Formats: sequence, C-alpha cells, structure tokens
Amino acid sequence: MSVPSLVMDETPPGVVSRLWNRDLPAYPRPARRYTYLGIVVITTVVLYYLLYIQYAVATSIMAHYDMTFGYFIMLSVLGNGIGAVASLVAGLADRWGRANMVVYGVLLAAVLVLLLPSAPNKTMYLVLFGALYFIEGIVLVATPALIRDFSPQLGRATAMGSWTMGPVLGSLVVTTVTSATLDTSTWQDELRYAGVAALVVFVVALFGLRELSPGLRDQVMVSLHDRALVEARAQGAEPRSPGSGHWRQMLRPGIVGPAFAISVYLLFYYAAVGNLVIYYSALYGYSEQRANALANWYWAPSAVALIAAGVVSDRLRVRKPLMIVGGVGSVACTAVFASLATSQDTGYYTFAWLFVAMGLFSGLTYGPWMAAFTETVERHDPAATATGLAVWGWILRVVVAVSAAVLPIAVTSVTPIVEHGHEVQAAQAQAGPALAVVNAHPSLFAELAAHPPGQAPLELQTRAVKEVGPADLALVQKAQPQLKILQEYGAKVQKASAEGPAQWRDWWLVCMGGQILFLPFVFAMKGRWSPRRAREDAEAHQRAVDLELSRLTQSA
Repeated sequence: MSVPSLVMDETPPGVVSRLWNRDLPAYPRPARRYTYLGIVVITTVVLYYLLYIQYAVATSIMAHYDMTFGYFIMLSVLGNGIGAVASLVAGLADRWGRANMVVYGVLLAAVLVLLLPSAPNKTMYLVLFGALYFIEGIVLVATPALIRDFSPQLGRATAMGSWTMGPVLGSLVVTTVTSATLDTSTWQDELRYAGVAALVVFVVALFGLRELSPGLRDQVMVSLHDRALVEARAQGAEPRSPGSGHWRQMLRPGIVGPAFAISVYLLFYYAAVGNLVIYYSALYGYSEQRANALANWYWAPSAVALIAAGVVSDRLRVRKPLMIVGGVGSVACTAVFASLATSQDTGYYTFAWLFVAMGLFSGLTYGPWMAAFTETVERHDPAATATGLAVWGWILRVVVAVSAAVLPIAVTSVTPIVEHGHEVQAAQAQAGPALAVVNAHPSLFAELAAHPPGQAPLELQTRAVKEVGPADLALVQKAQPQLKILQEYGAKVQKASAEGPAQWRDWWLVCMGGQILFLPFVFAMKGRWSPRRAREDAEAHQRAVDLELSRLTQSA
C-alpha cells in the first residue's frame, strides 16, 4: 500500500540558529539522510584518529617526556576511567539531543590534540590527555545514537557497520599516515596532522549535521515504509518527561550482559590499539614505522568486513548467525596468534595474513552486534536509546581501563624492555669490544670494580696492565658509561626478553577467553536466527503499519 507522507516542513532554520538548533521536524529524505550518516561516520573516524595517534608514537612520547612505561599505561587507565564517566554523562543525549555533543566535541578534541605537543611536562600531558578521553566518552555514545536515529532496523546493520568503521578507520588512518611520514616527521608533527584534520571535519559537521526531533527519534522505525506513520505519531504525540525512568529500564541483564560481553570480546582490539607497536618492538625488534605498517593488514580488512557483514545481515534480516560465525573465527585466529608469540622467527607476512583473517572475523561480529544491541534497547524503550548506549559505553571504558592496568602486571617483561631495551641494545653495540675484554678477565675486573675509578691499589693496577694490556684497559675505560648501563639494566632486559614471549602468549589467550565468553550472550539479544522467520515478521509489521496509518488518515 502506498500512502503519501503527512507533510512536514524540512526547510532548515537560519544559518545562525542552525549552529545550535539542529532538530529536524520531519524524517529526512534519502539524500539528506545519507549525508547526515556520512558526517557522523567521518566525525567518528577523525575522533579516533585523534585518540589513537598517541599510541602509534608511544615510544617517542615516552622518550621525550622521560615517562616510564608504567606512567604511560596510567595515561590509558586514567583516560578510560574518565571516558567511562563521560559515557554516563552522554546518556543525557536523550534529553539534550546528540548533534551538538558531536559537533562541539570534535572541536574541543581537535584543540586538545593541537595543544598536546606543546605540553611543558608529562603532568600537563596527562591532564590534556584525560580531557581528550572525556570528550571521546561523550561522542562514543552520541554518534551511534545518531546512527540509530537515521537508520531503520532493516538497514541498521549496514549503518552500524559504517559507524563501527570509525575506530577501525581511525586506526587505519593512524597507521597509514605514520608509516608514510614518520621517517621525516616528529611525533609532534603527527599529532598536529590529526588536529588539523579534525578542525576540517568540525567545519563540515558545524554546518551540515542535524538530528531528529524528540517526537521522531523516540519511535521504532523498522523500514522506510514506516516514515509517514512515524511522522503522524510525532505530530500527535504527548510530550514525554525527558529521561523518565530510562536508567532503570536500561540497567537490566538483557542490556548489561551483552554490553559486557562485547567489551571483553574486544580485549584483543584494545591491546592492538595500545600495545601492538610496543609488542613488535619488544619481541621482534620492529621500528614504529614497520609495526604500524603491519597493523594496516588488520584494520583494512576489518573495515571492509564491517560493511559487507552489515549488507549481508540486512539482506538476510538476521544478526545472530553472523555474530556466532565471527566470534568462533576470532577465537580460532587469536589462538594461532597467541601460539606465534613464542616463535621469534615468524615472518612479517605470516602475521600480515593472520591479521587479514582476524580483521574479517572481527568486522563480521561487531557490525551486526551494534545493530542487534540498539534493537534490543529499542525493544524496551526507543526513547532511551542514548541511555542504553551510555550503559554500553560505560562498561566498555571500564573494561578497557582494567585491561590496561592489568596488562603490565600480567606481562611484567614489557616494562624493562620498553624503558631500557633500546638503551641496552645500543650500549651492547657500542661497548662490544670492551665487553669482550671484561668477559675474558672476569675476576680481575670484579676486583677493579670494587674501587672508585683510578683509585685501585697500585699492585692491582700493575697486574691489570700486565694481564690485559694498556690498549685494552684504555678501551674498557672509554666504554665505562655503556658498561654501567649494561651492569644496571642488562640482566633485567635479558631476563625480560626471555620471559616476554610466554607472558604475551598468556595475555593473548586471555583475549581469546573474552571472545569465548562473548558467544553465549548472543542468545540474550533481540532478533531471529532464521531469515525466513525474520522476513515473516517484517511482512506482518508492514501490514500493521498500513492498517494504523489508514486509520489515522481516515480520522484526520
């Protein structure tokens, strides 16, 4: 049945008022709707570019500010803790709207990243970094809420897959830019590139992004066929008390359980974002540039899979089977990756092709999950979408913070290698000949070391000249700074290098455990397993919509 839409004015307000008042009185036509969806996705990409660029140049930042690895980890722990609080604040998007949170959040995030390279010390860097995470926590909730508003359920997986490309493409942009420019740019330059890109996107969003009015967004829209009915209901709807009972409705096992499940499923993703450069530097000796280039093999297939999985999910009208296939595939790939941690001769392209498979399976899981989660929230109350996403965002950030705090405890080898590995390696290269002399006369040099430089007894000095020779003694004397480094840190780094592979393997197995835990929670979410039953549901819904709209138009 074809019915005309009840006419509503879609004429935008004046330019100045539009910078704050962004409500649309009618559901937008396809061209505008895709424009709004595109702007939301772009803002999400650039936000994660701003956030993740720090990790791509982590070793340079630590060296510049003389940060210990523990301090750098504290940045992530504190930042994610702040982001968790911000996610709860973003639950107010159901009351205040979403678009302004996104637009001005991107502006603030851009300014913060442009200020970071000028931070005078590591304390100020920590403060600015925490503020950046606060903004990210808000936008993390507001952007998927906008995606949900502009995507009916029958196109939701494709739309959510596009949104989920935000963090994935953000990571891909980071690794692509850094792998292409780090040989000629500093870490400060890399942050500035990100900040300028965000300012450009802010201008686009400032003038281009709008959102549905509360009367429209507080309804469930299964397909575009519902447009006329949704608008008619919005015209006659009684105003609701904003946010009334939303938290009580969303804090239930059917919402909290799946939110926790996807958070632990993503443990490998968090580790990849925050520690992949450190991992390959510590275990395989990769440079920042080479490690970031390798990561591209994970992010690019993941981005492709997110869209492909969304299209397939919407075509079949089911989410759960794709999540199960993606989850099981992720478990298998992570098990293989964990086993390779103790194989130091693994080649670059072995990892590259494994990352391709891991990226494909993660995209197959996450896009349909986001669609199913928003549909599960809608089943309880569509007006509480942002609140439900706030619960998810809070749990996600808490899990990230805890995992970041636990990793250095579980992988104790990473701290000495990150803090002193390059220093010890350089000292060994510079002091190699001198170290050979010392190792050839261990007892003699042990006696010499018991005395301050140049103050050994004359008899001991004479014996040293006789046994070692003046030239070799001078060689050892010249290499004293490097030998001191090796004496202080060499044993620790050597021990960490020996223990590191097994510890990293165990951490990847923990990540695999999170993926296994994810699987049973798929059954708690809304949606059919059978495409045939899902198609029957959609047809029944369409008949009900036609009937209700016919009654409304007859009574009008």
